Amino acid sequence: MVDAGLSRKETFERLKAIEVDPTSLTAILITHEHSDHISGMQTIARTLNIPIFITRLTADSIAWDEVPPHLEFFQAGGHLVIGDIGVASFTIPHDAADPVGFSLCAEGIKISIATDLGYIPESIRFHLRGSTVLLLESNHSLEMLKVGPYPWSVKQRVMSRVGHLSNDAACDFVRDYLDLNTSRLILGHLSESNNHPELVRQAALQALEGRRLFTELIVANPKQQIGPFTY
Repeated sequence: MVDAGLSRKETFERLKAIEVDPTSLTAILITHEHSDHISGMQTIARTLNIPIFITRLTADSIAWDEVPPHLEFFQAGGHLVIGDIGVASFTIPHDAADPVGFSLCAEGIKISIATDLGYIPESIRFHLRGSTVLLLESNHSLEMLKVGPYPWSVKQRVMSRVGHLSNDAACDFVRDYLDLNTSRLILGHLSESNNHPELVRQAALQALEGRRLFTELIVANPKQQIGPFTY
């Protein structure tokens, strides 16, 4: 499982809703220390007695319980193997201690996850190439963010190069760089205050027009689980 920002109860309920047994989880991979990515991490790891894979800088920025779960450290940009899955990590531009994205490979399938990033540099585009499935952030509508409820300082942070991808930025990537091999594009990490799934869908469909890609588009609603997907 990549990140664990929901409570153990909600995480397990969402897994069961898509007929995934929570006890089938064997590890948790952490991208960074922000609360919406780690709130359920310690309880889930302890309940299932599974390791947490995390960079040391990220681990050092977390307030652990008295008895921390088993931690497996990796270096940002490094590769690791978990069971029969090869995992490549890559640094992302975000305002966290040591934020990373992941590409997971097994049996010829590559699944890449890139959320919580202010922009998409060439280094990340390189790591996303050849992805069969890509989960990409489409966090906010710039128009909704500008008139939304956040304080101006938070708005500036979200729009910065260490903030979050806007719908426009995500669509620019889709229009110009989405790999021909990507059969499923999942746009996620949508802001509940500054975005709407239908805005994301319509913008992405326009970006996909003319690309001649056999790509299924999925917009992940933050309040509802999606999947499972099989290959």
